[in-house]
Amino acid sequence: MKKLILSLFVVAISYTTTAQKKVPASPAQKIEQTVGFTTITVEYSRPGVKDRTIFGELIPFGEVWRTGANQNTKITFSTDVTVGDVTLKAGTYALYTIPNEESWDVIFYTDATNWGNPKEWDEAKVAAKVSAEVQPVPDTIETFTILFDDVKNTSTVLGFLWESTYVGVPINVTN
Repeated sequence: MKKLILSLFVVAISYTTTAQKKVPASPAQKIEQTVGFTTITVEYSRPGVKDRTIFGELIPFGEVWRTGANQNTKITFSTDVTVGDVTLKAGTYALYTIPNEESWDVIFYTDATNWGNPKEWDEAKVAAKVSAEVQPVPDTIETFTILFDDVKNTSTVLGFLWESTYVGVPINVTN
């Protein structure tokens, strides 16, 4: 009798644990690119358009966005890099953006431990802030995508692609 009760208990726990698991609405993505001797890694979650207007409505223009969903997006550089005219030390940064109609501000933030946006924004933690021009895309890109474009021996472009928008930020390595 004890074995039967124990077996039923184990089955019930297993069923409850399995039943509680859900496929995330915004799946996680990890991408990595080697540029010269530098490895760049990006970890983020990928929300979908889902019949919504994204920029200007779901994500208001002129406000800090966590650049993805769920935890903040993280970018890690294995060596020092240059973004815009700012040198970033090797390490991990949270990646935030301020989308606008014509351009985005892309922000590399030294505190990468937040869930989403920081409760209190600290300008002292902004390691670099780069403006990038918005380029329209002719088709709707359903799932938010971060990618590496134009990869060369000493540079790449960190691209953001979603809805009908593309934004690219040049990254240069010195190794």
